[in-house]
Amino acid sequence: MSAIDWYAHKSLGDGLFWIQERFYQSENRANIWLLRGSHQDVVIDTGLGLRSLPDYIDAKGLLGKDPERKNPLLAIATHAHFDHSGGLHQFQQVGVHSAEVDALANGDNFETVTWLSDREIAEAPSPGWRARHYKVKAVQPTHILQEGDVINLGDRQLTVLHMPGHSRGSICLHDRDNKLLFSGDVVYDGAMIDWLPYSRVSDYISSCERLVGLVDSEQVDQVLPGHYNAFGAKRLHRLASTYISRAGTCSAKVSTLAWSSLARLALRASNPRSAC
Repeated sequence: MSAIDWYAHKSLGDGLFWIQERFYQSENRANIWLLRGSHQDVVIDTGLGLRSLPDYIDAKGLLGKDPERKNPLLAIATHAHFDHSGGLHQFQQVGVHSAEVDALANGDNFETVTWLSDREIAEAPSPGWRARHYKVKAVQPTHILQEGDVINLGDRQLTVLHMPGHSRGSICLHDRDNKLLFSGDVVYDGAMIDWLPYSRVSDYISSCERLVGLVDSEQVDQVLPGHYNAFGAKRLHRLASTYISRAGTCSAKVSTLAWSSLARLALRASNPRSAC
């Protein structure tokens, strides 16, 4: 299967594109966001990497034909989990938070929580392909990101907000001028997952308090999340506030502990050679 067949995209205007992997039919299917700037373009999260995302972007002409544009496309992972980082190795420039550099550089499929089944792939990307052979390929990040870093696209700036909890290196990218928040898996319109390896509930609560603060200070109008559909500031406030109120309850703590134990056992069994 070609890259053109594997992916699909939709233009959201103002140089923003939403890309998805058509045949990865799972709740784990991540949104891929492509944002064009006057001097630098970025792709935010890269999916599984089963087909070449750069080839698709080029074939569809999503970056235009500006002869003066010299900077290679920068791929940024909102965090290292496999559904967001699997395609990073396809890019010359790769950015991730410093806390997860080693996981990507070492191809640590435990920390990237690599978990893929044949039933999630509606059509095999190549003859004989099987999910059990899938691994996140090691990649050495060229851009090691920290809280407060600004990614200058020319006519746009994205500020890195370190928001751990879902993973230790989870980030949001905030376009302050346009009040857009690329939130990765820090928050999306669904159940927030805090029971994976390197998840931490106390960090997640703090990150959600920051999200509430962004809404209260009117710094976010629209959220472009790692999964499902975009949503607005009121929904962001409700999702973050709900997590804060529920995370400290006894039932939530018991559930998180149980799911965390199961997740670690399953990931160690499927990725026995990864660091634990």
